[in-house]
Amino acid sequence: MESLQSAPPETRTPTTMSGIGRVLVAVYGVLALAALGRSFVQIVSKYEEAPLAYALSALAAVVYVVATIALVRPGVVWYRVAWATIAFEFTGVIVVGTLSIVDPALFPHDTVWSWFGRGYLFIPLVLPVLGMWWLAKHRPTAGAE
Repeated sequence: MESLQSAPPETRTPTTMSGIGRVLVAVYGVLALAALGRSFVQIVSKYEEAPLAYALSALAAVVYVVATIALVRPGVVWYRVAWATIAFEFTGVIVVGTLSIVDPALFPHDTVWSWFGRGYLFIPLVLPVLGMWWLAKHRPTAGAE
């Protein structure tokens, strides 16, 4: 079996599963699990207290799961899915973060993205920036599927 390094240049496909890419994927995976767990507990136990906040936490969880999968999968289609989910994530963090400061009554309970992710050590604010940088540096080759 030929390794990626010994393959001819025209068939090489950059991978996110090397170096810092592994760390990025791992952090996305942990954040996906954390957001899934949090949103599940919130929705099951106290949804009526803050339906918007808890629905947004669930949406964030789905975005993190899809982004994690897209970062791991090779090919142009998954590369585009990764860009779409990470751009959506960044937009969500900025919009929800800003709204949670400007009008705290909108979010009586925190979401993953409230206050720019302060409940998650601001990782939700930094992670999409790193993700977009990583994707920009690791575009799939023209012949990648």
